Amino acid sequence: MAAAMFSLEGKCVVVTGGGRGIGRGISRALAKAGARVVIAGRSAAPLEDTAEELRGLGAEALVVPTDVTVRADLDRLAAAALERFGRIDGWVNNAGSAAPGDVGALIDLDERQWDAVVGLNLKAAFFACQVAAKAMKAGGSILNISSRSGSQPNPMTGQYGAAKAGLENLTVTMAVEWGHMGLRVNAIAPGVVLTEDSTVTGSMRSESRRQRQIDTVPLRRLGVVDDVGPLAVYFMSDESAWISGAIVPVNGGSRVPVGYLTYLHHVNERMRAQESAA
Repeated sequence: MAAAMFSLEGKCVVVTGGGRGIGRGISRALAKAGARVVIAGRSAAPLEDTAEELRGLGAEALVVPTDVTVRADLDRLAAAALERFGRIDGWVNNAGSAAPGDVGALIDLDERQWDAVVGLNLKAAFFACQVAAKAMKAGGSILNISSRSGSQPNPMTGQYGAAKAGLENLTVTMAVEWGHMGLRVNAIAPGVVLTEDSTVTGSMRSESRRQRQIDTVPLRRLGVVDDVGPLAVYFMSDESAWISGAIVPVNGGSRVPVGYLTYLHHVNERMRAQESAA
């Protein structure tokens, strides 16, 4: 009997930032496809909660609390995966964000804000790729989670967009340099994806802001975490064996830079207020 397409049975996949949001959705999709999932992140509690969900789906799950900005932690993560499962077949670099304190206009951005965002979203992601490449003795698939911000204007978190642009360039460069090692390196660039954190306390908590962004999406809705997971499964599967160096957008068909529109909305409001006061 032929194996099911996109099956990950027997494969071990590491997911950084796997306890929350898009990372949890990816971990869930991998588990459903049969993967043994190693979930990494800074906070143990959401990792354990996600692991319990995956075990409930019949998958093996290993929790490894990890600060991806610490190189020794990345080495320890790979070692833990190899010790438990004997191999690493796939690695998803999902960990990345910009904290509220790092949001600001480029003209006022300080060095700490720059280093915090670029360090997490570019430097740490690169060294995670490097650790993964060295650990995958028999080849495998590395997947970076980028953002629409990597190819579009990203006002108020310009350093985040710059980091994601850098990650996309590294993705295609690593695909070239590491292809002879049997390694495939690809990236997914999601649009606006609603998560529990973003809708409760984050940037998507405002209904009016969500609607402004929906208005730019041809499919007339924002993303959910389960929109990204199936594509991650594909990139981890044997069916994607001849795909490397790809950057795939997942954004409901939107080609409009939402951050740019949102920024202009606030600029226009300020200018109208100034004109009224004059």
